[in-house]
Amino acid sequence: MPYNKLNNLLGWLCFIIAATTYTLTLEPSVSFWDCGEFISCAYRLQVSHQPGYPLFAMIGKVFSLLSFGDRTKVAYFTNLCSAIASAATVMFLFWSITALAKKMTAGLYRTTSKSRYIVVLGAGFVGAMAFTFSDTFWFSAVETIVFALSMLCIAVVFWAMLKWEVRADEPGADRWLVFIAYVMGLSIGIHLLNLLTIPALTMIYYYRRGKNVTFKKGLGVLLLGIILLALVQYGIIQYTVKFAGWFDFYFVNTLGLGFGSGAIVFFALLIGLIVWGIVYSIRRKKYYLNLGLLCLSFLYLGYSNFAYVPIRATANPTLNNSHPDNAFTLAGYLNRVQYTPSPLLYGPYFDGKFVEAKDGETLYRKGEKRYEPTGKKQSYTYDHNTIFPRMFSNDGDDPGFYRQWMQMSEDHTPNFADNMGFMFSWQIYQMYFRYFLWNFVGRYNDMDGQQSTAALDGNWTSGIFDGMKHLPKSVTESVSYSPLYGLPLILGLLGMYYHFKNKKRDALIITLLWFFTGIAIVLYVNQPSIQPRERDYSYVGSFYAFCIWIGIGVVGLAHLLKSKFDEKKATYIAI
Repeated sequence: MPYNKLNNLLGWLCFIIAATTYTLTLEPSVSFWDCGEFISCAYRLQVSHQPGYPLFAMIGKVFSLLSFGDRTKVAYFTNLCSAIASAATVMFLFWSITALAKKMTAGLYRTTSKSRYIVVLGAGFVGAMAFTFSDTFWFSAVETIVFALSMLCIAVVFWAMLKWEVRADEPGADRWLVFIAYVMGLSIGIHLLNLLTIPALTMIYYYRRGKNVTFKKGLGVLLLGIILLALVQYGIIQYTVKFAGWFDFYFVNTLGLGFGSGAIVFFALLIGLIVWGIVYSIRRKKYYLNLGLLCLSFLYLGYSNFAYVPIRATANPTLNNSHPDNAFTLAGYLNRVQYTPSPLLYGPYFDGKFVEAKDGETLYRKGEKRYEPTGKKQSYTYDHNTIFPRMFSNDGDDPGFYRQWMQMSEDHTPNFADNMGFMFSWQIYQMYFRYFLWNFVGRYNDMDGQQSTAALDGNWTSGIFDGMKHLPKSVTESVSYSPLYGLPLILGLLGMYYHFKNKKRDALIITLLWFFTGIAIVLYVNQPSIQPRERDYSYVGSFYAFCIWIGIGVVGLAHLLKSKFDEKKATYIAI
């Protein structure tokens, strides 16, 4: 059977295995936290919490219709949406791993070697199954939560970029880039997690199309990718609506026209400007300008699913967070203004004393016939500040927790060393690597481990050095006790080593994907201290990236075994 056909069939087999697993273990009703809100928003097309998940609600609505009017089955079928999306994610992960493994094995096997294709397909299958049964992803796959569909978007855009890379020299290959932009736009209506793939995708483009690739130029392109990420997140997602609000303010408050008139004019001008730019680029034969504008237009086309939010808000459903029925409230809704922002680059320590409040821009709300001022946005200054603040919150028990965690006395003034110590020991280790080790080393139990008095509660365990023989049956017989003996971690690290050794550029791309969907989230979100629940679901994209290395690890293991066995035996033993 030809390789391509076998590759497609095994990808669909991964889908069937994952879909069967998730369907058999599906949450039959409503589970905790946001799931109830998401189910009700999907069923009644309501307005969820900020910054909104309109496409998720619309897709969930389609699945809820499978209940055929039986309200007791609505939750089950919206949960099924996550199961199917997660299974599709596994399928695209398989195809991404085989694409990368095929490139990597080009120098390790003969081109026509049967063993080469067996190890490539085996690598894809092992990596895909590792992700299928990983703790965090499996949990999200069986309940109504946005991360299942969001992961599907990540899997699709990464797979599509690898498809473009193979076909980049063919006519019309850049249609894949337009497709990626469209999926990016759609994904905004599910979750912003997908945008974090932009730096990695930018590097794929540079390595494939760049001339005279150098380390210095690579750093510049990486910086460009980060800027592009910021432009999409702030410029397109937020400022497009803000500009529409300013237009609407002028048309309503100055010209006396009705609400929404200025926003309509703004979007008409925006569409006209993009169309004019596309026509201009075609006439002047400016290919990259044309490609950029096409990508921008399809990004906006996907993002247009957010029209759902003001449309449904105007209908005044039971759940109508922030009532975003106009451009001003929609801008605040997208910007999550009701949440207290965490300082990122400069801000106070938790013991800083308030100095003064400064007025900023005027805030407006929709009145009967015009927009009315409601006050001014305020910023606060404190007397004890630092760059890159990590211990900043003075709310509730947070100051006490900082002192307890960092073992600081009440009369100790926190310094930058304490600040960095908290970042590494709490934010990066406790709130990221602990979750990472759950998935690839093993998990002790399902207790919340953020502040447990028992050292092992909510912690990771290998099952090797934790005295398994002496653990009580209440632990070892619990379904939440899942020691993996560190085998996925070992295989993933082996894969990472062999990837950097044989395909350094591809390995760097996976590293960027792993970093930006994991540790970069930790640094950017800057969580204050104790969270309402474990946050492992936020980093599932990072675990996805590591599973690529688990798959590549099969190739590395087969290559190691070739020194002891013949090529065919080494391949089968590795798999």
